Amino acid sequence: MRWSAGWYGTAGSDRRPAGGRVVTGLDDTWTCGWATARVRAVGEGPVGLAVIGECGADDAQLQGALPVVRAKGWRALTRWPGSYLVIARSGETLTVLGDLAGQHPVYYRTDAAGTWWATAASALAALDGAPVDVTALAAHLAFGQPDVLAGRSLFRDVKRVPGGHLLLLSPDGAAVERYEPVTYPRVDLRQQAPVVRAALAEAVAARVDGRPVSADLAGLDSTTLACLAAQRVPVATVTFADARLRDDDLAFALRTAATVPNLAHHTVPGAAGTVYYAGLDDLSGLPMTDAPNAYVVTASIKRAVLDTVAAHTPGPGVHFTGAAGDAVLSAPSSYLADLLRERRHRRALQHALAHARLRHTSAFTVLARVRPASRTDLTGAWCQTAADLRRPARDWIPQAQRPLAWTPLLASADWMTHGARLMLSAALDEAAGMLTDAPARLAEWSDRQDLARVGANTAGWRTLALAGHGIELAAPFLDNEVIRACLAVPADERGAPGTYKPLLDAAFAGSGVLPDFVLARTTKGGFNALAYTGLRDNGPVLKGLLGPSSQLAALGLVTEAPVADALARAATGQPTAQGALHLVVAAEVWLRQHAASASPWWEEVAPRVEAA
Repeated sequence: MRWSAGWYGTAGSDRRPAGGRVVTGLDDTWTCGWATARVRAVGEGPVGLAVIGECGADDAQLQGALPVVRAKGWRALTRWPGSYLVIARSGETLTVLGDLAGQHPVYYRTDAAGTWWATAASALAALDGAPVDVTALAAHLAFGQPDVLAGRSLFRDVKRVPGGHLLLLSPDGAAVERYEPVTYPRVDLRQQAPVVRAALAEAVAARVDGRPVSADLAGLDSTTLACLAAQRVPVATVTFADARLRDDDLAFALRTAATVPNLAHHTVPGAAGTVYYAGLDDLSGLPMTDAPNAYVVTASIKRAVLDTVAAHTPGPGVHFTGAAGDAVLSAPSSYLADLLRERRHRRALQHALAHARLRHTSAFTVLARVRPASRTDLTGAWCQTAADLRRPARDWIPQAQRPLAWTPLLASADWMTHGARLMLSAALDEAAGMLTDAPARLAEWSDRQDLARVGANTAGWRTLALAGHGIELAAPFLDNEVIRACLAVPADERGAPGTYKPLLDAAFAGSGVLPDFVLARTTKGGFNALAYTGLRDNGPVLKGLLGPSSQLAALGLVTEAPVADALARAATGQPTAQGALHLVVAAEVWLRQHAASASPWWEEVAPRVEAA
């Protein structure tokens, strides 16, 4: 697993990352597993700057940013295309900045001698064998929103830097400060469309650097990235086309590849084993990730795609995926709660009528579902959710049939023991009392949480791609500048019913990048058939994972009866809590992998004594 780490203290540390390489010009800063080309550093006296990852700034731009570092203009260092970690030193101040989507998360822990920071919480936990933080893991399972218990990692005594914040290290100690505004200035969709197009084009260009290029060619989002890359280099495109899916991804992919120069298309046929939950009877075949990773559930499908990429490219390269396109280019109907809160009743009714037509229901039903969320703020919502956790577990019904909530309780919360629910309730009440800069709009909160969740999962997928194929996964919709460009457009414009992804259409219509028939598409593929087939075929394996030997069960985070009921429903083709099952299976796999891992994170060295 790739990671980076550093030490800031009154004296040198007696350990360093095992196999780590020192970052030039930044004492006590190391990278592990990163290619030399992805680690760049510049410096001038007491000022230094390093970027780790896919950063579109050239060497001259990095050198030109040193005055920005000297002036401590931290946010400006996150404005280059790409996805990367920043370490900046200005005199005695060291700053570590992750990205907005959690592709490069930052964790830290302090003691009397100083502070260790790292992009892997597991590594910091390994310093002294810190155990899993059961409350934080419960929050991960119950909410699926990374910033609910914002400063807690999944390990006890290891702190997390929340999204949009930086870690500031100085002789005064460690501090976490916000660098990204809670709310972006609102920009009209038509005005912002060319900014979005430019940001995406730059994000793609930052990765096209002589490596072989491949891309998914399926929905609108991945097709956009493939076509942008094809303007620069030949692209090997792949479409997973299992007959059980019964979607039109393949038809659109074939037509696109026949129309757009530089796109070579390859079909990835499904097989008996390319279903959800395949291969979980042998966890040794999965690479270890720093956090529970949703892609362990679909690993067999992802491997089939990557096998095809490897067969049609001259060597390991960069593979583009449309992950997070939905999160930034559109918006769920939760924005209706904001329209009601802001007393924009006419627009709320117009949109509710359109959403109702799409769902074959009434506008009254749509508005009734969102109205409770319009009458509270994030603090009040958390207090209400904490109260719900103190009550008995609920019978399962689909989430879409429950009232909208700022932080909805997932079905997995109802699978926990009463003691675990009380523990989580107390933590949520405490978090509600500490909120200081919560967004005023539900859409702003949910947008950021969706991105953080997708970002963490995509980081796990990237680990899978690197471990098995040496392929670098690129997800430009998760880049800082793409996120900023898209989320500046109000949610009620991005998610307006009647036009499928209107922001993408406005950004690329008439540009010559995408064929008109792609922009006119209104359908989207889905994997439900493979999810239910996988649940049915692999039911015994899942029962074994989540049964009496379950590590989650030992922590009180699942109980056997409701999980068995969910699996029984799936086996007979009935609707079930798929999302909750994904979460608990990924968490169980993660716990078992970490318990079995013998890989050393650190090695001892002779401590360096600072000069007096």
